[in-house]
Amino acid sequence: IHYKGMLTDGNVFDQTRTTPAIFQLGDLIAAWKNVIPKIKEGGRIVMYVPPSLGYGNRDNRDQNGNIVIPANSILIFEVDLLQVQ
Repeated sequence: IHYKGMLTDGNVFDQTRTTPAIFQLGDLIAAWKNVIPKIKEGGRIVMYVPPSLGYGNRDNRDQNGNIVIPANSILIFEVDLLQVQ
């Protein structure tokens, strides 16, 4: 997967740059678990994720304790599904 995750203000909180990311479906937020299986290999989608299918009412912090995704955030993901294994 190549992806970019943003807040509604356009702030990018995570993205792949040159190397695709590899995920186990079970390790992902609920929105990804629901949507990714519906995308065909080579497909592209933009997801608008409500807090209930994202990180909910808790802040998501980086390893230094800084808030990366504030609680109750709507998330936007641009996803390119390159390959399914």
